[in-house]
Amino acid sequence: MIMPEDLQCLKVIALAGGCRGPVRVSSQSLGSELSISPQTASRRLQSLERQMLVRRDINPDGQQITITSAGEEELRREYSDYCRVFDRENAHYVLRGHVITGLGEGRYYMSLEPYQRQFRKRLGFSPYPGTLNIRLDQSSIQIRKRLDLLEWTRISGFSADERTFGDVRCLPCRISDHPCGIVVPGRSHYPEDIIELVAPVSLRAALGLSDNDEVKVEVAYD
Repeated sequence: MIMPEDLQCLKVIALAGGCRGPVRVSSQSLGSELSISPQTASRRLQSLERQMLVRRDINPDGQQITITSAGEEELRREYSDYCRVFDRENAHYVLRGHVITGLGEGRYYMSLEPYQRQFRKRLGFSPYPGTLNIRLDQSSIQIRKRLDLLEWTRISGFSADERTFGDVRCLPCRISDHPCGIVVPGRSHYPEDIIELVAPVSLRAALGLSDNDEVKVEVAYD
């Protein structure tokens, strides 16, 4: 298996064009790129050559380095691993936190038929008139931020009774066996550690939840 320091060196050569053909690489330039000494850079090149990951052609003008098919395969394997890390497809996220009491506004907004109608269409259920508010644990705050990179469902705003109701973003999720959705009002400035959930039932009643109870919210994106 290729060592991490050799893989790093191979990547620098590839970025210089080494997969497309010979590139001129000196120990000095490679060492500068990797923040190592020229002597260490030279040893890295020799290591890559011994593993037949690069081919070196040395002439009076310097050395030309070409990444071999075996070297390219190592880079492709590394690329595949990073794709699995950052790929949104089939991603699974878990948020943990504790139940808190909200301001009570969710009960009113979730009872409005234009919102209800869109939730039925987008999420497959009519939301119970009320939301479950959760204060995230510190370890889940960064996970919550990553969710913003996913594709959220847009619930369009509307006007009624001389009032304007704004857009809502929604992301499907689950608590236990209950389908639900994380909702973020378009005009809201929520604290980063708070999420608000809608569901077809009262989650407090269905799960026997009280303030400060711990809950786990699962988001499966596929």
